[in-house]
Amino acid sequence: MMKGLILAGGLGTRLRPLSHTGPKQLIPIANKPVLHYIIEDLKNSGITDIGIIVGYTEERIKHIVDSCGDGSKFGVKITYIKQDAPRGLAHAVYTAKEFLGGENFVVYLGDNIIGEGIKEYVNSFKNSGFDAEILVGEVENPSMYGIVALNKKGVIIGIEEKPKNPKSSLAIVGVYLFKPFIFDIIKKTRLGKGGEFQLTDTLRLIYKSKRYKIKAHIVKGWWDDTGTAEAVLRANHLVLAKLKHRIEGKVEKNVSITGAVHIGKGTVIKSGTILKGPVIIGENCSIGPNSYIGPYTSIGDNTTMINSEIESSIVLGSCKLDFNGKIVDSLIGKNVKILSRNKMPRGYKFILGEHSEVNI
Repeated sequence: MMKGLILAGGLGTRLRPLSHTGPKQLIPIANKPVLHYIIEDLKNSGITDIGIIVGYTEERIKHIVDSCGDGSKFGVKITYIKQDAPRGLAHAVYTAKEFLGGENFVVYLGDNIIGEGIKEYVNSFKNSGFDAEILVGEVENPSMYGIVALNKKGVIIGIEEKPKNPKSSLAIVGVYLFKPFIFDIIKKTRLGKGGEFQLTDTLRLIYKSKRYKIKAHIVKGWWDDTGTAEAVLRANHLVLAKLKHRIEGKVEKNVSITGAVHIGKGTVIKSGTILKGPVIIGENCSIGPNSYIGPYTSIGDNTTMINSEIESSIVLGSCKLDFNGKIVDSLIGKNVKILSRNKMPRGYKFILGEHSEVNI
C-alpha cells in the first residue's frame, strides 16, 4: 500500500503579507484551501494514509491542524510531522522516514494543484518497474525551476536546479513517486543552492546512478504551484472555469445573474446587484445593494459588499467592501476593509503590512 507525504512547511515568502498570518497552503482557490485539493487528490488515487510536514512554528502548525483535523472528513488518516527548520525538500522527505515505514510513497508539494489529478501516475508507478517517477510540465521561465531534459524517446538525459542556461523548458512539477531506497540517496545529497538539501540534487544522483531507474511523465492538462499572487489568481481562474451553478442562499428581486454562480448558505444577494459567472460566494455573506461581481471571482464567508465592483479576484473572507471604484486582479486577505472616503479634502488612507503592493 502506498502512502502520501505532503510538504507544507514552507514560509511562503513570495505570498507575503498573506503568508505572515497563515500557511500559504491554506490560501483558498474557489473558496477551498489548496491543501484540501491535495488531500482529495491523494484519496482519489487510492492513498488514505497521509503524512503532512507542517514546519516549525506553532502558529502555522495549528492553522493546518485546525483546517485538516485527523483526516476523517476526507476519508483518510493524517499524521502531522514537524521539520525542525527550513532545510530543503530532501530534508523534509527524510524527516518522514519513520512515518513512511518502508512503503512506496508519493511526495506532493503543498502549494501545487494538478488539474487532472495524479491517479493515472500513481497507478502507472505501481506497475512500472521504475524506482522513482516525477511529473514535469512546460514553463515559460525555466531558470526559475528544477528542469528536466528528455530525449526524443522521453528518457531523462539531464536534471538541473534553476539553471542559468536551461537545456529544456520542462519544469519539475511538485509531485514525486518513490520507493524507499530514496532515503539512502538523500543521505548522499550535499547542500545545494541556498544552503538547503535540494530534492532536485537527489533526483540527479538517481539519474546518474546505474542501479536505479527514474522516469518523467509530462503532465496532461494544467497545473500550478500557487506560490505567487499571480499564480493563485490563475489557479482560481482555471478551477472556476468548471464551476457548477448552485444557489443555496437568498436572491432578492432585481438581481441579474448570468453564467455559473455558486451562492453559499445564509448569503443574501440584494437588489440591484449583478453577478456574471463563473463566481463563487461563500456562506453568510451580504452582497449589495447596487454591486457587481464579475467573472472568475471568489468571495469568502462572512463578507459584506455594498455599492462595489470586483472582478477576477479572490476575497478570503470576513471582509467589508464599500468602494466606489472597480477592484480587479486582486488577492485580498481576511478581515480587510476597503472603503471609499467621500469627504473633502480627498485622499487615500492605507494601513498595510510588510511586502504589500498597492496599484491605484
